[in-house]
Amino acid sequence: MSKVNALTIFQINDTHGYLEAHPELVWTGSDASYPRLGGYARIASLFKQARLSNPDGVLALDNGDTMHGTYPAMVSKGEALVPLLNALKLDAMTAHWEFAWGPDHFRELVTRLNHPMLAINCYDQRTGARPFHASTVVERAGLRIGIIGIAASIIDKSMPPHFSEGLHFTLGLEELPAEIKRLRQTEAADLIIVLSHLGFPQDAKLASVVSGIDVIVSGHTHNRLKRPLQLGRTTIIQSGCHGAFVGRLDLRIVEGGIVDMGHELITLDASIAPDDAMTGLVDEVMRPYRTMLNEVVGRTSIGLHRDTVLSAPMDDVLLAAVALAGGTRIAFSNGWRYGAPIPPGPVTVNDLWNIIPPNPPISTVDLTGSEIWELMEDNVQRTFASDPFEQMGGYLKRFRGMTIYGKLENPPGERIEHIFVGHDPIDLAKIYGVSFVTSQGVPQKFGANRLDLPIKAIDALKTYFQSGKDIDSETLGRFVAV
Repeated sequence: MSKVNALTIFQINDTHGYLEAHPELVWTGSDASYPRLGGYARIASLFKQARLSNPDGVLALDNGDTMHGTYPAMVSKGEALVPLLNALKLDAMTAHWEFAWGPDHFRELVTRLNHPMLAINCYDQRTGARPFHASTVVERAGLRIGIIGIAASIIDKSMPPHFSEGLHFTLGLEELPAEIKRLRQTEAADLIIVLSHLGFPQDAKLASVVSGIDVIVSGHTHNRLKRPLQLGRTTIIQSGCHGAFVGRLDLRIVEGGIVDMGHELITLDASIAPDDAMTGLVDEVMRPYRTMLNEVVGRTSIGLHRDTVLSAPMDDVLLAAVALAGGTRIAFSNGWRYGAPIPPGPVTVNDLWNIIPPNPPISTVDLTGSEIWELMEDNVQRTFASDPFEQMGGYLKRFRGMTIYGKLENPPGERIEHIFVGHDPIDLAKIYGVSFVTSQGVPQKFGANRLDLPIKAIDALKTYFQSGKDIDSETLGRFVAV
């Protein structure tokens, strides 16, 4: 009788530096609730219990977007996460926002990690060499498991330029077949796992065009998949964001073939007892900042979140603060997915850092009406491209002071039908003063008289909340799909 190999794969993806339990948005019909979920101590507890039950049969993978996104991550430039990640005893990781402080800093962080950083699609522009390994082989549950990493392909395309200085990123499509063949034939791999930060739509297409992949552990788009997507022989999982959920995939493998599987999207709530050792490590990181981060700066009467694609209340507030600081009616920010929600009630300094952790300066620029139209057409294409490999979001770019009507099903460059500034149609020849945050809000190729103001985003938000102002519904930015 053939031997049955039992393998458990754990996934954490897009944790964005959230070390402790925090509010997370959960929909019930049209009602939102904000249970406190997540925390590295609960993740560590899950991993530890599984390893006790199956000592040689647990694989733990991290999709990246891990070392950036909260105050402790930002102020330490990701270094605060290193001992926590090492304590989780991960088997492999890939990356995206880890490049926020430049490739040299990230490479230095990687030297202190106990697990490999994988990126088959990342190249040095000058030499053509890969700065990170393409793959690794792990022996677990009596199997040789080949793991191939794909970093976010948008790092050199839609992120600030310093993220990718000296580097070039591909989708990994052309590289994968040869690496899969090498792992199967030279490394005698029984199972091929792709650890991807391309996004769920992209990974679904990847599975349809590249053969030989058993499992894609998918990240970037924050999908809470309660059941895997099965495309041919390939199983795809993704597990939310902020460490509020952990994905678990249990495989039974006979002679290199998956004969049975089980999957669970595990909610990290209070039913999971925290691991004491990890609790101590997290407290060491958080203790110096707790008093400052817990300072209340204002209140919100509604829940502030980013969980809707065309607009979101968290960004309505951010843009109100940006516009107030910049003295303009129109404002732009990127359609970021990260940022734990803020329930109705008090707003703390910690919440402000979760809204916009890079804390960039408030900037102003002069844009013509034509440039605004082009900017938004470009972004609608990057968000809703019919070909997943052309999607480079984020959600739709956030904006204030305008109403845009468009048809998402139209071809590129032809989706927007009308733009109104207030009640007036936009004048394509007119120059509009605009406030924004980061080059993701208004890319460098647009506008004139670009200026960084002396006020940064966190202080602008503090000023806004402390003023007690309500958002002016007349100036909310809305994209209306028609």
